[in-house]
Amino acid sequence: MNVSLPTLFVSHGSPMHAIQAGRAGDAWTALGQRLARPKAVLVASAHWETELPMVGTSGQPETIHDFGGFPQELYRIRYAAPGAPDVAARAVELLKSAGLAATPNGCRGLDHGAWVPLLRLFPEADVPVAPISIQPSLDAGHHLRVGEALAPLAAEGVLVLGSGHMTHNLREWIADARRRGSMSIDEREPEPYIREFTTWVDDALRRDDRTALARWAESAPHARRAHPTPEHFLPLMVAVGAAGPTPMVEHIDAGVDSGVLAMDAYLFWPRPQG
Repeated sequence: MNVSLPTLFVSHGSPMHAIQAGRAGDAWTALGQRLARPKAVLVASAHWETELPMVGTSGQPETIHDFGGFPQELYRIRYAAPGAPDVAARAVELLKSAGLAATPNGCRGLDHGAWVPLLRLFPEADVPVAPISIQPSLDAGHHLRVGEALAPLAAEGVLVLGSGHMTHNLREWIADARRRGSMSIDEREPEPYIREFTTWVDDALRRDDRTALARWAESAPHARRAHPTPEHFLPLMVAVGAAGPTPMVEHIDAGVDSGVLAMDAYLFWPRPQG
């Protein structure tokens, strides 16, 4: 019998979390140990961008090393989880039933936004995984609708995982890494604007204010500095939408890398009916 699962959002951080767990990696490991084992994971990563939704149907998705300038150890990692073609087909069906154009993609593998957190959540790589793309040219409201269409999957034993970032000013992070001369994780107190932005988002999530979330770029303080481009915020909207109405919200504070990359994670638990 399938267990109804929460949906999950993680800030996937630097690829270095694959070899240097840090606070976020430890949090993902703990989550993997306490959550009910899903029959599969459907992961919306900020690093798969398409014009319209696509879902990966590969039976054995490859490990994509979509980054440069990191230690060679990272490029040797293979996350050999099986694919989930049946779950991918079900996701396409649900999206089409909701009036959203969606197509299967038999070639897409798992980018670092997918496999780095999964390496900590399910280190044995024995849970099937299907990726789903995001659409940065479309707004947060679209991604909430994508999530809402996928909501039945949670009751079918599928973990819907949004992998992006609570804040993602990559230019500031790179400038800090260059000053330090290292790509390693450097957890420290956040810049003031980070706290203001994350507090606004947390409040909107706890109130389940999807109108505010859909208008985050205009409404949240320092939104354009926290996210110069939107692709790392949109997976959060997929996770929120897939949780169903008024979910119970669990926040996991996973630190702030270099004072600018907030590593927050959220679980959205289905609210008991009746």
